[in-house]
Amino acid sequence: MRKRIASVICLAGFLVFTLAPTARAQHPTPAVPQPRQSPNAPANQNAPQGLEGAPTSIEASRVSVDLENEKELRASVDRLYVMVSNLKNEVEKTNANMVLDVSLVKRAQEIEKLAKQIKDRAKR
Repeated sequence: MRKRIASVICLAGFLVFTLAPTARAQHPTPAVPQPRQSPNAPANQNAPQGLEGAPTSIEASRVSVDLENEKELRASVDRLYVMVSNLKNEVEKTNANMVLDVSLVKRAQEIEKLAKQIKDRAKR
């Protein structure tokens, strides 16, 4: 029995030493990654960032977005002015002693909602 255990141990040791080099060959060490230049790095190292050339596409898109927001803001303010003027005319036509119509209250709520949207858009 001892001879059999010894022969199994010898066989296992032989297999380990013979198969170990092939296992290393299957898994080579990975290559060391080379550093790359950042895409945000300035083209001219001597110039401060942002002053080395034409405006970037991000700045140009930001300007176009600002112009678009301004147009939308102006259109919303014009719409708000029309809604408030119409509500004022309707309120002037009603009797001061009577209860306001439900439609007038709903219009006032719509005006408040639009005013809040304009306020939120102006904060951006």
